[in-house]
Amino acid sequence: MKRMILWVTTTLLCVSCFSQTVDKNNTLLWRISGKDLKTPSYLFGTIHMLCGDDVFVSDSLKSAIKQADKVYLELDMDNMFELISVMSKMKMRGDTTLAQLLKPEEYEKVKAFFTTNKGFIPFSMLETYKPMLAASTLMQNSVDCSHPMAMEQLIMKEAKHEGVGIKGLETMAFQMSIFDSIPYGIQARQLLNYVENYEKKDDNKEFEELTKAYRNQDLKLLEELTEKEDAGVEKFTEIMLYRRNEDWTQKLSLIMPNGPIVVAVGAGHLPGERGVINLLRKAGYKVEPVENKMIKNYEKTL
Repeated sequence: MKRMILWVTTTLLCVSCFSQTVDKNNTLLWRISGKDLKTPSYLFGTIHMLCGDDVFVSDSLKSAIKQADKVYLELDMDNMFELISVMSKMKMRGDTTLAQLLKPEEYEKVKAFFTTNKGFIPFSMLETYKPMLAASTLMQNSVDCSHPMAMEQLIMKEAKHEGVGIKGLETMAFQMSIFDSIPYGIQARQLLNYVENYEKKDDNKEFEELTKAYRNQDLKLLEELTEKEDAGVEKFTEIMLYRRNEDWTQKLSLIMPNGPIVVAVGAGHLPGERGVINLLRKAGYKVEPVENKMIKNYEKTL
């Protein structure tokens, strides 16, 4: 579930810039060179929910964006037509409703929670939405942050400032379709679990660990934490993570020879044997860590 939350723009992060000494491999920014590239491109790991008052793009990433012909995110978040058209794809297929996926008493518990707690998705909409999307809103609303925003927003702002075009590796319709690969019944159980444990803040502790790993730019630890999946979801990692990594690597192999780019995707996609870093290396590219000083009040993360 945590890997899903990292992907569905719900993981909390409140950071900004500070000069810290870290292991050279503890970085979110990587230079891609060699093979058929005349100029280097860059790979950056994002986390999709930040405290906007505390963060900004590091000087290293700014430099990479300034030199780029294009910035590639997971999605082209600047495409308003796509944002509007995807709304219908947030619903479950076949007129499925939440009431059909849960026992009556469980359904009433979820309904009462969303009805009582204002600020969440209206329950009238939630009943037909893919439950994993509803679960993601619980994490967003539990964030103790007055100005949450996505790291992608900051990268887009910097790209526009430099006059660099923005592209997407995937469409929102495709990402929404991935939710259909996870049985709605499993998603509904996840949503029920979030509702039942919302006040216990147990999930907040887990996400604090993920946040700390991201602050420290420790991809190895981040990989270990995101592998601690909830029962029933881990079997879909192949579809949610690995196949997408492979698809992105193939796309980047075609895009990068045309000119330098910055590609920014969820940090959970970078590490590991089947992560984007290793897949690019297997494809013949040299992928090197780049110092990325981005954390203020670093001592608070230790």
